[in-house]
Amino acid sequence: MLRFAQTCEAIGASTRKNEKIRLAAEYLRPLEIDEAARAAVFFSGRPFARREERVLSVGGALIWQTIFRLAGRPPGEMESSYRRHGDLGAMTEELLRGRSASGGVSLSEVAQAFETLAARRGPEQKLAALETLLGRAEPLVAKYIVKIITGDLRIGLKESLVEEAIAHAYGQPASKVRRANMLTGDIGATLVLAAAGDPDSARMNLFHPIGFMLATTVESASEAFGEFGGAGLMEDKYDGIRAQVHKSGEKVKLFSRTLDELVEFHELYAPLAELPGEFILDGEVVGWRDGRALPFTELQQRLGRKTPDLWLPLEIPVSFVAFDLLYLDGATLMDLPLSERRPKLEQLLAAGTAPFVQAAPASRCASAEETQAAFNRALERGNEGLMIKATDAPYTPGRRGRKWLKWKQPLATLDVVVTAVEFGHGRRHGVLSDYTFAVRSGDRLVNIGKAYSGLTDKEIAEYTSYFLEHTVDDQGFRRIVEPALVLEVAFNNVQRSNRHESGYALRFPRIVRLRPDKTPADIDTLETVRRIHERQTVGNSPG
Repeated sequence: MLRFAQTCEAIGASTRKNEKIRLAAEYLRPLEIDEAARAAVFFSGRPFARREERVLSVGGALIWQTIFRLAGRPPGEMESSYRRHGDLGAMTEELLRGRSASGGVSLSEVAQAFETLAARRGPEQKLAALETLLGRAEPLVAKYIVKIITGDLRIGLKESLVEEAIAHAYGQPASKVRRANMLTGDIGATLVLAAAGDPDSARMNLFHPIGFMLATTVESASEAFGEFGGAGLMEDKYDGIRAQVHKSGEKVKLFSRTLDELVEFHELYAPLAELPGEFILDGEVVGWRDGRALPFTELQQRLGRKTPDLWLPLEIPVSFVAFDLLYLDGATLMDLPLSERRPKLEQLLAAGTAPFVQAAPASRCASAEETQAAFNRALERGNEGLMIKATDAPYTPGRRGRKWLKWKQPLATLDVVVTAVEFGHGRRHGVLSDYTFAVRSGDRLVNIGKAYSGLTDKEIAEYTSYFLEHTVDDQGFRRIVEPALVLEVAFNNVQRSNRHESGYALRFPRIVRLRPDKTPADIDTLETVRRIHERQTVGNSPG
């Protein structure tokens, strides 16, 4: 485990992707296969494979208490260390430095300790197990054990890079390793297949989410029709929550675009379970009443309520609108063209219980004029706009290309991620209420504005606690935070500005809503901002 931790240090010190991959591959290659499989899971920043439902249920307070008992440092010193690093793992290493470990721990021993932690109930039992584990570990090893427990190594080694490292270590095509990991949801099992030279033998494991296929924005009927001609399929673009349904027997689970389980929509389970066979659907959970989709602002009231009030499903009913079928009765369908997946979807849903489960109505793009008419009809039905999809395209998980296009109402909002927060003034002087936000430019985030209006006092209070726990750099009045919270912001226009790294600023930005259903990978890009600015310069409003 010490060499694992030392490798993590080297990976974190490098800024080059290929060097990170090389270091991880060189570490994995000489290990026994079982040990390498464990290390691959740990490299992904998890104690267990992604497909597993087990959790450690070890929070920051329990880690803090364990380090306090092991290090014997006063609370003030621990707080100073945490503020200095903004990371529990780095704090653990610093506070345990100089304290001799009792023998060290191996990869297999850490894996077994995680099994024990997951099985134990109650904080006292977990505290004893965690103290035993960290008490035996060298300070550097303890650092990375804590990082794995908290779910983030912070060394720039995403699971996609672990896949590439496995491919490099065992001489397998990276595309095959990626596909095996997507199907199994288990990076350790994927390594075993790659080491045996047989990643093609991977089979789909249900009930672990796979990446969603993503769409590229277009802005006119001619652009949408011109991409595919008459080979495009049009569907309404719904303003709901993108969701993936996994079903086998009586078991049903829904997963969000962030790959987290959606548990707020219990009334969908029974109608989905009634559908025959086992399958994976891609679609949208939509607020639904009287044959029309409800605005997202109404549906949002149901988010975050694991045990909702009894009246909510009646007040804000939902429907699952399916638009793709990825897996059916043992067969993975993603490599098939949409023209073959769509009839299978319609046949499956023919046994469904409307309006709880329905197929998204679809029609062919006959002309640019018909595309414009379809867009107008979608808006009249209260939907966001139009999706246009290539009928000859396979389903490509996690990819954003031009096989799926989205055309929304003239853009008046942007999806952004919060990068910094500040304490407010007046009645908001004690809470973090001023949010600096960014768009994506390649692999970087570039700030484009700051907003302090649009959220309720309750939301601001809740997210103040969140940001205090996810601070990267405490600058006193201002805090740099982990870029994780996605917002939708409205604005009057876009203007050139040297104030932000993006080179642009939003005029009069205000927060429209929180987007917990989106990740930083889903936010808008600097190229989108440039297009909005260019439209303005020729006399068009951004919306």
